[in-house]
Amino acid sequence: MEIYGIVVVVVALGGLIYLAYRGVTLLILAPALAIFAAVASLERPPLATYTQIFMVATGDFIVQYFPVFLFGAVFGKLMEDSGSAEVLAHATVEKLGSERAILAVVLSCAAMTYGGVSLFVVAFAVFPIAAAVFRRANLPKRLIPGTIALGAFTFTMTALPGTPAIQNAIPMPYFGTTAFAAPGLGILTALIMFGLGQLWLEYRARTASEGYGDHADAIARRDDSSREHGAGRNGVGGEADAGAHPSLPLAALPLVAVIAANLAFTSLVIPAMNTDYLATSDYGATTIDSVRGVWSIIAALVIAIVLMVATNWSRLSNPVASLDAGAQASLLPIFNTASLVGFGSVIASLSAFAVIRDAVIAIGGDSPLISVAISVNLLAGITGSASGGMSIALTTLGGVYLEMARAAGIAPELLHRVVAVATGGLDALPHNGAVITLLAICGLTHRDAYLDIAMVAVVVPIIALVVLITLGTLLGSF
Repeated sequence: MEIYGIVVVVVALGGLIYLAYRGVTLLILAPALAIFAAVASLERPPLATYTQIFMVATGDFIVQYFPVFLFGAVFGKLMEDSGSAEVLAHATVEKLGSERAILAVVLSCAAMTYGGVSLFVVAFAVFPIAAAVFRRANLPKRLIPGTIALGAFTFTMTALPGTPAIQNAIPMPYFGTTAFAAPGLGILTALIMFGLGQLWLEYRARTASEGYGDHADAIARRDDSSREHGAGRNGVGGEADAGAHPSLPLAALPLVAVIAANLAFTSLVIPAMNTDYLATSDYGATTIDSVRGVWSIIAALVIAIVLMVATNWSRLSNPVASLDAGAQASLLPIFNTASLVGFGSVIASLSAFAVIRDAVIAIGGDSPLISVAISVNLLAGITGSASGGMSIALTTLGGVYLEMARAAGIAPELLHRVVAVATGGLDALPHNGAVITLLAICGLTHRDAYLDIAMVAVVVPIIALVVLITLGTLLGSF
């Protein structure tokens, strides 16, 4: 019976990956395959599974993260409609040259995510910039998701010491480490991810036979209009329409505000607040650690949005329409991602998943680095979540891994860094929520752009993980 249950889970997961890659909407696909798994496993009734497990998990995700999606989408739309994204695109191209358009977008994403900005927010905010840069450089639009993924989903998420990403925070209570665990190895691993990913994207750009393509990007249309008028002082238009664009410092101000406000609320403002009331049932009997990250992002985005509207009011032809369009743009990504969370909850409720989880965690033998790397990576792939796979592995055997590491003379800091980097491999399979959201934001399908995402966010991080384990075994933590 266990084997049969495992087959059902594998079929459901395989069907999700394949059909998502083929472009079937997750709003139908995720609940359908979740109910299939529940019924085929002979464990759960279909209607109760749908309303009491799938929809509850889906709703919980929406309740927790909808503000991030909403304000992130509004922020990105205002960046586009105010002309700020176009100004930043021009400045980036002028600084690095159009031949370095890919590098410019990667570095933009990396700076924002390392500053603490949610990768979802980065995707919303950077896509308009990337669209303008790629169109000006005549690079295929299909390379944009892979470029954003390299900057936002890889080295700044798991490898760079000090990154505020949740993947770098989860191991700390288990191993007694800090966010700066194994800084030397972390930096080296980050350089490997960045270097190999950049080489792949540049190779793909050189061998591409088409240009940007005919896509209905509003920013691209404005970009064409700017070129027709010629370049002015700000590199975005002639003197006749120079007033329609903000200056470079003003265009960059909202991005700086997001990063600065996020860091300030995370490190200073919220810790100084009296939040004892969160322990009461009226507020969900939670703790400040559970909500601080989301609160910080919400506050930072609201501040940046207000700042952008205030400083660009004359440039926004219809501010209300921009806000409405941004809000509407947040709906499909949040529901796609939430549906995936619902699917994972149904699968996790089946007895076969417990068998798979235990078997995966036992892989690796006596080497704690190899064992934890494989188990975290596979669990992240199965659940479609980097933090989810890590949480399952560490909650179950975090203490065991730590004792194994100490017995083998391995520093907890090295174990921390291996665990963090291991989350950033198989988690980016086609059913991953961030991957699906990124493609939705870019208006592309898995068939259009997933190959490059897979190379920079799956293959390259796994290579970097192997190097990290090898060097860590030989040299220890540094």
